[in-house]
Amino acid sequence: MQHFRISFAVTFILMALAGWWGYNHGGVSAMVQALWITAVLGIMEVSLSFDNAVVNASVLRHWNEFWRKLFLTVGILVAVFGMRLLFPLLIVSLATGLGLLDVWHMATNAPQEYSRYLTGAHAQVAAFGGAFLLLVFLNFLFDDQKELHWLGWIEEKLGQHGTESLAVLLTLAAVFACVSLVAAEAQYTVLTAGVVGVIIYLAVGWISSLLEEDEPDEDDDTTEAGVAPVVAAVAKGSIGGFLYLEVLDASFSFDGVIGAFAITTDVVVIMLGLAIGAMFVRSLTVFLVHKGTLDEYVYLEHGAHYAIGILAVIMLASVKYHIPEWFTGLSGVAFIAVSLWSSVRHKRRNAA
Repeated sequence: MQHFRISFAVTFILMALAGWWGYNHGGVSAMVQALWITAVLGIMEVSLSFDNAVVNASVLRHWNEFWRKLFLTVGILVAVFGMRLLFPLLIVSLATGLGLLDVWHMATNAPQEYSRYLTGAHAQVAAFGGAFLLLVFLNFLFDDQKELHWLGWIEEKLGQHGTESLAVLLTLAAVFACVSLVAAEAQYTVLTAGVVGVIIYLAVGWISSLLEEDEPDEDDDTTEAGVAPVVAAVAKGSIGGFLYLEVLDASFSFDGVIGAFAITTDVVVIMLGLAIGAMFVRSLTVFLVHKGTLDEYVYLEHGAHYAIGILAVIMLASVKYHIPEWFTGLSGVAFIAVSLWSSVRHKRRNAA
């Protein structure tokens, strides 16, 4: 429970702010409603981002204390205020040509109009996030350095013959398929967003190699042939790894922001609720790292990446088709649950 103490303290503060915000905008009934919606949004964010916590933990367990603390301090500020408040405001600003302050006034005084502009950019955001997440999944699937294979020989063969080039090729093909689903006037912006997602993923590895002066250790498996540069970049604490996890969090979080508007249009309540969820996701990440959960339950990392893969497909398909939030959340939880069950069976077999 000690890993969640800060999250509970932050939750108390943010719930108090939500109650104060609601009371000042409608009295006691509005306060109760704001508290309830904030709690629901926090739970929703945790359920949608559980696989994100597992992937974060799989990366952080190899990092030194400096980079871990940086991600869990600076990173949480970026996640809460940057990705869940400023990033949506910036998107609406680009869509309308208004300044950020004007967009904030729109969000607080005309939330329906703000919601319309934000959801209107869903196709572009989904293409960006879907492309990035699909590359995360494919490069995990094509990693020939994995010693354990959840899907047996199928996954082993994919690891042997897959490369980062193939992952990029398949992702670009998925982006073009995604473009074909939208109206003609939106095809260019959706294509651009998808390609930018691919570019940013590849840029992480390039930035890491450019800024890091330390030579890789000869015994480090990530320096062997066949490993994607991004995989090598995030295997240890680095600026590239930090950027990778922040973009990964952005890809997860914005989908939650869009889904939150189906519950409420109050941007302050949305930010507070999603911030509570983000804090618990970070605490869960720390818990998984410190308890060595991924070493004990060896297929959890696999399940999280397969959950990311299905989320990427859902995001790309959502440019045209409405995918219920409950299905998105449950699909990720299902993969995690099955991978946990497989891990328990694997542990019992080894013990026997």
